[in-house]
Amino acid sequence: MEQYEPDRLSAAQLAAIRRSMTSGRGALGRRSLLRVGGVGALTLGGLAGLTACGIPPAKREGQGPASTDDSAKEKTVNFSNWTEYMDVGEDEKSRPTLEAFTKRTGIKVKYTEDINDNVEFFGKIKPQLAAGQDTGRDLICVTDWLAARIIRLGWAQKLDPANLPHAYANLSAQFRRPDWDPGRSYSYPWTGISTVVAYNIKATGGKKVDSVSQLLDDPSLKGRVGFLTEMRDTIGMTLLDLGKDPGAFTDADFDAAVGRLQKGVDTKQIRRFTGNDYTSDLDKGDLAACLAWAGDIIQLQADNPDIRYSIPRAGYITSTDNLLVPANSRHKANAEKLIDHYYQLPNAARLAAYINFVCPVDGVKDELAKIDPALAANTLILPDKAMAAKSRSFRSLTTEQETAYEEKFAKLIGA
Repeated sequence: MEQYEPDRLSAAQLAAIRRSMTSGRGALGRRSLLRVGGVGALTLGGLAGLTACGIPPAKREGQGPASTDDSAKEKTVNFSNWTEYMDVGEDEKSRPTLEAFTKRTGIKVKYTEDINDNVEFFGKIKPQLAAGQDTGRDLICVTDWLAARIIRLGWAQKLDPANLPHAYANLSAQFRRPDWDPGRSYSYPWTGISTVVAYNIKATGGKKVDSVSQLLDDPSLKGRVGFLTEMRDTIGMTLLDLGKDPGAFTDADFDAAVGRLQKGVDTKQIRRFTGNDYTSDLDKGDLAACLAWAGDIIQLQADNPDIRYSIPRAGYITSTDNLLVPANSRHKANAEKLIDHYYQLPNAARLAAYINFVCPVDGVKDELAKIDPALAANTLILPDKAMAAKSRSFRSLTTEQETAYEEKFAKLIGA
């Protein structure tokens, strides 16, 4: 039997996690920085969850252990999610789509906003998963890299398509085959997080900015360009600009992307590498153009008509937050029915209207238009076919690759 040796994080990886937590994706609050502040800070417990050793595997890697399912006799499901990642009623207390699920199915949802970051949350549940115990959660929502790790370790249950008719039919094509879960046997996306080029049209003097090459080479932007401190976003977008596939690149390709960015640093074309604090600089015009997360741009545009965005011809990076049923959860069928609930078009529309990230549900446009026509027309929420065709995902990395790449990236950004 193949034994599991828990991953140990290098100094560069730990620094990357801290960046993500304090100012990067982990601090997004999963809705919008302009509506809610960043959340959480990296805890020692969270780090210990990824670096502790001596925990035996629950199962050989790649096999989700079978569990006793009490769904038929216990009409309940325990769902752990990020903060501000669920629609809320006008009273700011009710959760309309969850209440609709209970009304329709009789299944009560214990909904807990206890995920502040991937690392900290994994630290909470890892000992139980490794010991083959129930985590007390039937459904969790984690970012793609952690979903990949949980699946690889055999700590997620394989989903039953019979309980997921809407999810199977309505999942958008761009999200169907991630390299870490081809065919979505273990996961379904909750939402997508896209990286685009953003610019302040006033700060650029009326000039459109629509490529990484322009960010790095346009002399009129010198000293007013920002890239992200998230390695997968910045390197992924640069790989695309170099004509390389972020889903199938080599070490040499990675080094070429780093070298391209290093030139931008050396020539002072790049003002700085930023976390989510780029929003205020872009709003004020201190940054004329930068890489940005689409959910932020939607909110910035609501208050500043000078904020624009573009999708590079070379493509753009999209990551996902994903729903998984942990190994040994006691209400698997109920969890699957809840997943399917959010792939029914009215529920998907209500959720998308609230959180403003990429909706992974195909055919939802008409339902979203009933709520807000402007949101339904926004390709940052509902990518059209042309935009979806340009979406690319950063490939899964081995522990060794992630260590090496994060070390090189940390040196590049001066972390």
